[in-house]
Amino acid sequence: MSMISSREQLPRNLAGNIAYFLVNLVIGLLLVPYFISTLGVAAYGIIPLATSLNGYVGLVTESLNTAVSRFLTVDLQREDYAIANKTFNTAFFGISGIIILMVPVVILISLYAPVIFDVPVGQESGAIYLFLGASSAFLIRSWSGNFTVSLFAYNRLDLLNLVNVVNVVVQVILIVSFFSLLGPSLAFVGLAFLIGAITASAIAILLSRRINPHLKIGIADFDRSRMRDLTGMGWWVIVNQVGSLLFLSIDLIVVNLIFGATMGGEYAIALQWVVLLRAIAGTLSGLLTPIVLTYYAKEQTETLIRVSRSAVKLMGLSMALPIGLVCGFAPALLTVWVGSEFSSLALLMIVLIGHLAINLAVLPLFSINVAYNRVKIPGVLTLFMGIGNFLLAIILSLYTGLGYYGVAVAAAIVLTLKNALFTPWYATKVMGVSAHTFSRAMLPGVVATIVVGICGAVISLIFSMASFVSLVFAGGAIAVIYLAITWLIGLDEFERGLFSSYLPTTVRRFVE
Repeated sequence: MSMISSREQLPRNLAGNIAYFLVNLVIGLLLVPYFISTLGVAAYGIIPLATSLNGYVGLVTESLNTAVSRFLTVDLQREDYAIANKTFNTAFFGISGIIILMVPVVILISLYAPVIFDVPVGQESGAIYLFLGASSAFLIRSWSGNFTVSLFAYNRLDLLNLVNVVNVVVQVILIVSFFSLLGPSLAFVGLAFLIGAITASAIAILLSRRINPHLKIGIADFDRSRMRDLTGMGWWVIVNQVGSLLFLSIDLIVVNLIFGATMGGEYAIALQWVVLLRAIAGTLSGLLTPIVLTYYAKEQTETLIRVSRSAVKLMGLSMALPIGLVCGFAPALLTVWVGSEFSSLALLMIVLIGHLAINLAVLPLFSINVAYNRVKIPGVLTLFMGIGNFLLAIILSLYTGLGYYGVAVAAAIVLTLKNALFTPWYATKVMGVSAHTFSRAMLPGVVATIVVGICGAVISLIFSMASFVSLVFAGGAIAVIYLAITWLIGLDEFERGLFSSYLPTTVRRFVE
């Protein structure tokens, strides 16, 4: 794909990412109170717990898909289709074999889920089917990742998001239908996850074959030397993934095992906003990764450095608005969303979300490590700090009187130390630029988050935020003022141009 077509593709990718995020936002906000009203808080908490285990189940496949994305993008951007076919088929048969080996693991985890975790009485069999359906769905999506990586390599994130939207929408339609016709059950949630994954994977295969006809499945193109390249990088991505999971997916497991299903459900309510905010950040950073790999493949280093620095600043300033609004309006937001009985979770939500001003701003830097194949040191450090997070979460929860707040505090401390200090520094070492290049770019977002949060809290004290309408109106007013100030004095000319490049041509004329 040429650079001109890449520029034209950016608005489509942004539109696709926004559509996927909005679908997730609406469904996430409506589905949580729906689950609480039909299943109860304790049973609801088992659903995100089951999905959080998927990361552990699919460690190898997800890590290999990350490595494949890097190598396949470089191969296709260089139009080396013979090597691209070797990369594709080596990954296809390798990952297929791994998934077959993972099937017994999935079955065992699912069967013993009620023994391992605290499951509400009477929900044991439903929990087994939930874990089985969620894990099977994840493995199916991981296998179809063999095909979606080619969409990623050609920067067709709009089509990737179409696949993801189909998956989510099918899940929700089936859940509501099953609950309405047959009654609420965790088993139906697992079945909906499985059918959604099968449907989305079928669409992914069709789109991949249409967009990238150069790739053909053939055992003759399986290359052991290429497998060494993929596993060489993939192994360190696995190490990094384990550490990341100990940061991002250990919360609910620790809370469930120590404090039980009911408190796990309460924690999951507050954690839902972390998931949504990470989805926003993923929407934005996901646009950058194919571009970074393209600049790297074409050896346009100076442009890559400048874009990466600006991307960190833009990410920080973009995320400052939703993070600040959620923190500032937390008590009112919980009251309107799930009921006044859960407004006491506001402090927990602030602890879980506030540090994201730093920890989401650095997301664009992770694609640099992948592009340069420098994933060993970040992987080792992430693993050790992830273990530290796990141990600190247990210590703070059990021995300080913090309860499940200790789990949230541990993640905030350890993750922030890693991403405020190591992540920006290591990216500068990889790219050979000043040690403070990316650290300075993070500061505007941190300051903006604090200011927006204070504004939201002050407005909540002065005015009654008793409905979604009042919250939307107050948040919208802050957003308009914030965006105007950020555009006028927060961005330089290059950053405005970078932001404008993501917009459709018709919209771009109004901001340039």
